[in-house]
Amino acid sequence: MKLTGSEILTEVLIEQGVDTIFGYPGGAVLNIYDTLYKYRDRITHVLTAHEQGASHAADGYARATGKTGVVLATSGPGATNLVTGIATAYMDNIPMVAITGNVPNSLLGRDAFQEIYITGITTPITKHNYLVTRVEDLADTVREAFRIANTGRKGPVLIDIPKDVTAAKCEFEPAKPIKLIERYQKDLESLRRIANLINKAQKPLVYFGGGVGSSEAQEELAQLVNKAGIPATYTMMAAGLLSDDNPMNLGMIGMHGTRTSNHAVSQCDALICIGARFSDRVALNPAKFGQKATIAQIDIDVSEMNKNVLVDYYLVGDIKQVLLDLIPLVEEKTHPAWMEQIEGWKAHDYHPQDSETELKPHQIMNIICETCGEDAVYVTDVGQHQMWAAKFLHHVHPRSFITSGGLGTMGFGYGAAIGACCAVNGVDACEKEDNRPIVHITGDGSFHMNLNEGCTAVSYQLPIITVILNNQVLGMVRQWQTAFYEKRYSHTDPHRRTDFVKLAEAFGAKGFRATNPEEFKAAMEAALKEKGPVWIECTLAKDEKVLPMIPNGGTVDDIIMS
Repeated sequence: MKLTGSEILTEVLIEQGVDTIFGYPGGAVLNIYDTLYKYRDRITHVLTAHEQGASHAADGYARATGKTGVVLATSGPGATNLVTGIATAYMDNIPMVAITGNVPNSLLGRDAFQEIYITGITTPITKHNYLVTRVEDLADTVREAFRIANTGRKGPVLIDIPKDVTAAKCEFEPAKPIKLIERYQKDLESLRRIANLINKAQKPLVYFGGGVGSSEAQEELAQLVNKAGIPATYTMMAAGLLSDDNPMNLGMIGMHGTRTSNHAVSQCDALICIGARFSDRVALNPAKFGQKATIAQIDIDVSEMNKNVLVDYYLVGDIKQVLLDLIPLVEEKTHPAWMEQIEGWKAHDYHPQDSETELKPHQIMNIICETCGEDAVYVTDVGQHQMWAAKFLHHVHPRSFITSGGLGTMGFGYGAAIGACCAVNGVDACEKEDNRPIVHITGDGSFHMNLNEGCTAVSYQLPIITVILNNQVLGMVRQWQTAFYEKRYSHTDPHRRTDFVKLAEAFGAKGFRATNPEEFKAAMEAALKEKGPVWIECTLAKDEKVLPMIPNGGTVDDIIMS
């Protein structure tokens, strides 16, 4: 059958299992939007306030489901507004397909109105990208984009389509989606080496990252650490992959990780890195990281081997498959002396003090968990609040903690929360009674960058609870200025007077303000009863710190505890 390029695009999206896309219309994509109107009973489009918000929403949708998120934008500024969102997904290995319109083929390269060379701009921040100049190539290009985005080391793919291609017609042949199968060649020799390392170790430690979640290997991870009696520590991107209540879980590692987990890395004799990359926020001093240990690394991307920290053994492959092959080779063991040493360190971990009269970050997180229950999905922006959320929320399920790790994108949170809400509860969430709570945790600095998406949440009546930790400063940067710049607070006190409660009401949302734990708990309980979006402003002291903290280039010996 003969279809237009826009019809072919939409048919292939549906063929690939896409039910929801996020975007913003414009001249170069009018043909696509006209087709989406005709297909509105088969595919849902969510209109955001800004294309960057749409890209973060597609990202949040992907993180919450494991499916490929889709974002659509017009040419020129519409396309360039996606760049930060694409880069965010790229740094965290999130499967996304970004579709942009462009000027007609006849105007390419002529500096036409709203023309931009978006494939050139996004080459460094996509797994691959395409400029489709022939309608005959469109269907197979879209299919290939979905395959690339969600296999191997996952990531975003961009498809740029000139306007005349969306109007042109050609024969279209429907196809069934290709089953995504990871290429994996069993390396028995490497498996035996790593198993032997684990079996002989007296002080083994697993350090795991977001790659475990990308591979849906959380169950295999738990089997490994439980069977071999190996304590484990994780990166921020892996929160929830090993439940907080697992006795092998030592908490987060790195700059703001627990003192215990950082001590364990310094003293272990075997370090098994699974789906992590020894980033500079974990291996702050690469030469001294795990220096007493024999190190083995398991990852899907060979380019990560020996990139940041030199390892003794490595195995390249899909983590789920690797662990399925590794677990039978590992002996059932316990390490009582090692665990006793670890328990001794735990007694000296950082334990913040409660207050009845003012809000403390850890109490905010505890109250959120108590009121929302285990099924909640937490989405953060970037800054101090992000670290407090990573450290103090009770992470028990995978895909329930959504945050920007690699790029650290302030302004990520609201868009991502919209995407996550649409993913787990549906765009029609306001009509349901059994929604999973979606809690967007942000700071006043980050929220000022993306609060425009409040109108999106209100338009669709999405039950997203936004908790704003308002200390009236750019807290994380100010913390560094306090510690390392002799309290020269250069431009970290913006003197903003935003009344978030009034602003919430102006958008059409419900607003609350809390200054102490009792008020915050009451606000959370009320928010959970609302059908639409809620903002809760929490007043925080400007000198609250994220502790502990290891300075750049330091080790656990340099840890700041107070």
